[in-house]
This record gives sequence, structure tokens and C-alpha cells, in this order.
Amino acid sequence: MSSTPPPQGPPRPAEVVQAEIHALMRETGGWLWGPTRERYEQLRDEWLAAERARMTTAA
Repeated sequence: MSSTPPPQGPPRPAEVVQAEIHALMRETGGWLWGPTRERYEQLRDEWLAAERARMTTAA
């Protein structure tokens, strides 16, 4: 799995990123190490950014 930078522009919807996190966890059986761990952390950060953006928009 390659390490990719977070997408530029507005964040993807949290639901989309969350689905990708769930798929990654299913694929790895919940074991995260090396590049898989890095990808999880990128997705987690992207999900947090999407949630923050959603809260800001809702306020």
C-alpha cells in the first residue's frame, strides 16, 4: 500500500472516509503496521478534518 498525501481542496464527507477506514480494517483483519498504519493515520486525520468542517458549517 502506498503512502499518499491527503487530498487537496475541501475535505471528503466523513461518511466516505469512515467507509474507507472500515474497509482497511476488514482487509487487514484489524492489524495495522508499517504502510497500513500510515494509511490508517492519514484517513483518521482526514476524517477528523471532515468532522470539524461539518461542525463549523453547522454552527
